[in-house]
Amino acid sequence: MKRVRLIRHGESAANVGLATQDHASIPLTPRGYEQALDVARSFSSAPELIVVSPFARAQITANATAIAFPSATVETWPVQEFTYLEPERCVDTTVAQRKNWVDAYWSKSDPAYCDGVGAESFSEFIARAQTFLNRLAEQHEANVAVFSHGQFMNAVAWLVERKPNVLNGHAMSDWRSYEIEHHVQNGGGFVLSKMASDDAWTLGKRIALGRFQ
Repeated sequence: MKRVRLIRHGESAANVGLATQDHASIPLTPRGYEQALDVARSFSSAPELIVVSPFARAQITANATAIAFPSATVETWPVQEFTYLEPERCVDTTVAQRKNWVDAYWSKSDPAYCDGVGAESFSEFIARAQTFLNRLAEQHEANVAVFSHGQFMNAVAWLVERKPNVLNGHAMSDWRSYEIEHHVQNGGGFVLSKMASDDAWTLGKRIALGRFQ
């Protein structure tokens, strides 16, 4: 059986309300570093493959597990967070300062809408999550750890659980509600499993920080 643990990065500067330069370089807080160590300690067996988002906060979180299990292969995949606001206008802003932009984006409920240069449409975001699932299914490793981000992880979980047939405005609104309802804690996540004979992934229960076994 293939078992894939999806883990959200440790607490970041943005998570505690600090202004940040861009989506990719947000650092961890001291607590985030401790959470990364807690995640590494939670593994009862070594992962064969560690998949990491290219964003700094996920890379740093994954590093503690990579050090703990040097035999694991480490690869960077495009499992980064959903960048739906134009990055340039978000420089030196906080989550609170971006709230009106966030609300305006989701009120459009338009999967094809792109906010500007460097932003990603909802359709592109969901396609990226589906590509990730397809790539996972092709991996030969049975024990995989994926260090990613809350919204991306919930895109994956939503695809597995809801199995949307059409990606329209209704589906986008459904995902937004799903994401809010299933907020992923820093250092927490869930497990995907799949038997060789299965066509689809099975979504396990949500797991709090340090509970991965």
